[in-house]
Amino acid sequence: MNPLRVLIKGVVCGIRVEDVEEPLMREIRYLDKLIDELAKGKSMGKILRKQ
Repeated sequence: MNPLRVLIKGVVCGIRVEDVEEPLMREIRYLDKLIDELAKGKSMGKILRKQ
């Protein structure tokens, strides 16, 4: 897993990724958000909020 995944912010299925408390569920939401954003054509740099 990418160490910068904690920088992924946003909503997946109506749930804020950064507000999910259970660690396993948060990891799943990170992957969901990543796949959704990649499918929309965004770059990994934008999704992971790199400088």
